[in-house]
Amino acid sequence: MRSLTVLTIFVTLNVVICDPTFWKKSLDHQPKGVWQKKLVWKEEWVKDFKVEKQEIWKTEHKKVQVPVWKTIEVPIWREVKVPDWKVIKKPHVIEKEIPAWKEEKVADWKKITKPIWVPHQVAVWKEIQVPYWTSVNVPVWTEVDVPVWKEVKVPVWREQKKAVWKEVKVPIWREVQKPIWKEVQVPYWKDVQVEDWKQIWVPAWVKEAVPGEKYLGKDQQGNEYTAHDVWRKKMIWKPQWKKIWKTKQVEAFRTEKKQEYVTEKVQDWKVEKVQDWVVEKVQDFEIKKVQEWKKDKKLDWKQEKKLNYKTEKKQEWKTEKKLEWKDEWVQVWKQVKKQVWVKQKTEVWKEEKIQIWRTEKKQEWATEKKLVWKDEVKEEKVPAWVEKKVPVWKKIWKPVWEKVWVPTESHGHGWD
Repeated sequence: MRSLTVLTIFVTLNVVICDPTFWKKSLDHQPKGVWQKKLVWKEEWVKDFKVEKQEIWKTEHKKVQVPVWKTIEVPIWREVKVPDWKVIKKPHVIEKEIPAWKEEKVADWKKITKPIWVPHQVAVWKEIQVPYWTSVNVPVWTEVDVPVWKEVKVPVWREQKKAVWKEVKVPIWREVQKPIWKEVQVPYWKDVQVEDWKQIWVPAWVKEAVPGEKYLGKDQQGNEYTAHDVWRKKMIWKPQWKKIWKTKQVEAFRTEKKQEYVTEKVQDWKVEKVQDWVVEKVQDFEIKKVQEWKKDKKLDWKQEKKLNYKTEKKQEWKTEKKLEWKDEWVQVWKQVKKQVWVKQKTEVWKEEKIQIWRTEKKQEWATEKKLVWKDEVKEEKVPAWVEKKVPVWKKIWKPVWEKVWVPTESHGHGWD
């Protein structure tokens, strides 16, 4: 753009300078000189493009493996119980009688010599206690009154706080529907007097010219009298607008009372149980010491006759036992063998079939979740460098031939 502007200016100057009239006018005022070409370097800005790397984000498709749960059926062995018959041996007892020798006890009489004790009287000296009386001081207990302090429980009244449930009225707010009268505007038709104009015909006297002559009559002398341009009265009906009042129904609104219900909070009382404390007098007992007289025993001595015993020897007859031998027949038992039949139990094994449940493995299919890898395409933003041409302005120096005016002296010649 700048080079074009400079070029346009130079072309314009060349056109002006090459005009002969321009020089003719200016020769008279300018000093003498010649035009010369001069090479000058002019600054110019040209548009250039340079390659720049620019970072962009491009979408790349990347193949990734994502773990997913896949439901597969796997064989499993499950233990089930199956009925089966099993042969078992049970012990069976068989009874049979076999002969056997049994030892029995048989009663028999046997003569034996048995020692016995035979009682007989033997004279012995025996010490006996003979009673006699002696005077001794015997301690006795006598009852005397002794003052003692005794702890007794005296009933006292004590004030105690007792928790009681008391019914109290608690104010609550309750919503009630309360009827109210509300003024509403109700439309109705109302007769009103409206001004109106009615055309009526009113009689009026007007003057009307009678054309021609009109004979009026004769006088006493017989002269006839006539009149010209006589006016006469004529009654006409003249229209007139009269103001009247006309009844017209117009819509009006009157205030009426309409019953409505509004929700209003009223204070009510609710009975609630609250814990209160009342002071009650309870009977308690406190321990006090009071002086009493109790019967106590006092040790005293008194003379008494005591019965004592003294030992004396007295001859008596004592029965003693003497050992003697006496023949006696006693019954004894002797062993005798006797043949008897005894029951012998023989144990044999008998086969029996019983139903049992044996465990078998049965193959079944169970659902199991297995972690597998699934290929998926994932979009990712990856930085990348792209080369772009970016416009830049470059400063260059361009050689240009310019015409310059070089003044010369009077005796010199111009330069072509």
